[in-house]
Amino acid sequence: MNNNPLHEIYEELDNAQSESKRALFDTPLMKKRLSKKRQMEERLFLRAQSVHAEIPKFTYKAARFEEVWLLDSIGGLYESKWITDVLSKVKGGKEASVYLCAAGDSVADKLVAAKIYRPRTLRNLKNDQQYRQGRTDLDSEGKAVIKDGDLHAMAKRTAYGEELRHQSWISYEFVSMQKLFEAGADIPRPYTLASNALLMEYVGDESASAPTLNEMRLERREALALFERVIHNIDLLLKHEIIHGDLSAYNILYWDGQIKLIDFPQVVSPHTNPNAFAIFSRDVKRVCEYFAKQGVDSDPRRIARDLWAGYGYPEKESVPRSLIDADGMDDR
Repeated sequence: MNNNPLHEIYEELDNAQSESKRALFDTPLMKKRLSKKRQMEERLFLRAQSVHAEIPKFTYKAARFEEVWLLDSIGGLYESKWITDVLSKVKGGKEASVYLCAAGDSVADKLVAAKIYRPRTLRNLKNDQQYRQGRTDLDSEGKAVIKDGDLHAMAKRTAYGEELRHQSWISYEFVSMQKLFEAGADIPRPYTLASNALLMEYVGDESASAPTLNEMRLERREALALFERVIHNIDLLLKHEIIHGDLSAYNILYWDGQIKLIDFPQVVSPHTNPNAFAIFSRDVKRVCEYFAKQGVDSDPRRIARDLWAGYGYPEKESVPRSLIDADGMDDR
């Protein structure tokens, strides 16, 4: 895991010049923070120069300071010939950005997608603890963290411990995708895991990446077929003791009439997470809500309970407040 603190502030530095933030620097505290940022900006500039010397420029022209974070995250993939070029940014998000890359000799496909996680302090994971309950933390190789010092650091939430937790979050996505791809789930093929990135199958073509399902308006016949396919995948995940945890039409890609489920870092176990059934039910409900708008009627409660009971998991009605929609009649 790369502990370079420059990654954590590159975006802050990008935005520091905006008019909306300049007013904040009038206070003594903000002036002190700005001075510190300027010092870090100088260090970041020097790091950028060394990066340029180490790796050829990619086709994609990264934003200011983004290039350092990008190259530090996937430089190893380039050197190992997993990729030969970064062509474009496919998606930017609060937790990670996805880049379209030209594949190297290690991959049969011509194009691959690199999901690069944003620096830990820039990610919006305020409620990640609900997903971490019952999970064994994983290291950069996808193996359980067993060293007492590492476990203590994570429990104390030290800076080092937070980096380990960040790595565990990334590793869970890769390990889960490996397991599900081998099981035949409709997900992008995972290729390899880097310190801060995950390389996987690219869904789309050179002109456009696959849209997410929420962007699509479907004819009822196709909607019904895709609904059944999504439920099949939810069932398949559950069979292999995995709950997506954040499934909705926003996390399902659509391409040439086919679907691919994406985004798995927050997966939970139906055995060890005390809120597993509530999280699973929410996944089913969100999927059903989307397809209801496409003309597919369903009963999300019945579907969730039938699938859950089919594998003998105990149903727990205790629902954490963070999962409750105060405005939703079903949740009330």
